[in-house]
Amino acid sequence: MFSMSPRPAPAKTAAPGRPKDLGKGAAILDAAKRLFTAQGFDGTSMDQIAAEAGVSKLTVYSHFGDKETLFAAAAKAYCEQQLPTSLFEARPEVPLRERLLQIAQAFFAMISAPEAVAGHRILCTPQMADSPLPQMFWEAGPRRVQDAFAELLRWRVSAGELEIDDIPRASSQFFTLLKGEPHAQLVFGCDGFCNGDIQEHLVSTVDLFLRAYAVRDRNDATAAQR
Repeated sequence: MFSMSPRPAPAKTAAPGRPKDLGKGAAILDAAKRLFTAQGFDGTSMDQIAAEAGVSKLTVYSHFGDKETLFAAAAKAYCEQQLPTSLFEARPEVPLRERLLQIAQAFFAMISAPEAVAGHRILCTPQMADSPLPQMFWEAGPRRVQDAFAELLRWRVSAGELEIDDIPRASSQFFTLLKGEPHAQLVFGCDGFCNGDIQEHLVSTVDLFLRAYAVRDRNDATAAQR
């Protein structure tokens, strides 16, 4: 994995001008995701991304400003593709446990994909410590997911299904628990959990979350106190 030298300067914004070609922007993002995953951040140049996308380097810069911004945009596009906004809609017709399992399965599928694991490893290298990239990635990916899930939790709280004092914290806890040991093993390259184990892990995590925050039936609560 190629390392990145520190770049503490703030990211540039794309230059103003004519409306951007959405097709070219998508092609650039796809090329960036492939190359960053395969070659790392420092191992990938804007020239290579331009060639892979079939556009000029000037077009890449006009869309994304600099490589750091492009990396963050690629991460955001990946998250939005794997976890679209529709996944976090309240959908009151779906039982709460089933709804949480749907989100848990989609989230773990996203973070366990080879490109996501590679991106995580890039961000964990010591060279990233003084770079703006980890914060840019956090805002573009994990923060977006946690905020969207928090809105779903608020709706379910208002519907009387959950009782949560600190919704942002509960949202963070949910995804942290989902990652757990299986994701750590993936990042470290260890052989461990199989598909059946992963599903059991996700189900037990959802059940643990519900034991902490679900509104219990009064009869159940009374019985538990006896």
